[in-house]
Amino acid sequence: MTPSLSTSFPTASLSKRFAAMIYEALLLLALLFVADYLFISLTHNRQSMPFRAGLQLWLASVIGVYFVWQWQHGQSLAMKTWRIRLIARDNQSPTLTRSIVRLLFVICLPGISQLWAFVDRDRQFLHDRLAGTRLVSLGKR
Repeated sequence: MTPSLSTSFPTASLSKRFAAMIYEALLLLALLFVADYLFISLTHNRQSMPFRAGLQLWLASVIGVYFVWQWQHGQSLAMKTWRIRLIARDNQSPTLTRSIVRLLFVICLPGISQLWAFVDRDRQFLHDRLAGTRLVSLGKR
């Protein structure tokens, strides 16, 4: 039997989590512009199929590293702004493994995971429920 998530921190409201997701998308877009520019500059804007596949792999890697690194430290810039923190079952920041598992569930369950929060008894996203993590509120905003 797995231990349940501690309730010492209140789960962040859906409105705060969705607002943080929108802000996160804007930050990620800016990061991807820079990563794209670096790749195109280093490859001298070659358009052949191997370079396109390389660009896609590069951008996917940038996204993965960005989220896993941020989640391991408990907060991204958007989460800091909205006073939300990602915690694991032990109320600590998630481990590398737990962060990677969360990312895989986010990728595999787009949209479904967020809609799950409307029927979940604790209003958690499905990827958080499956990865053993939780987004908690650090106070009023």
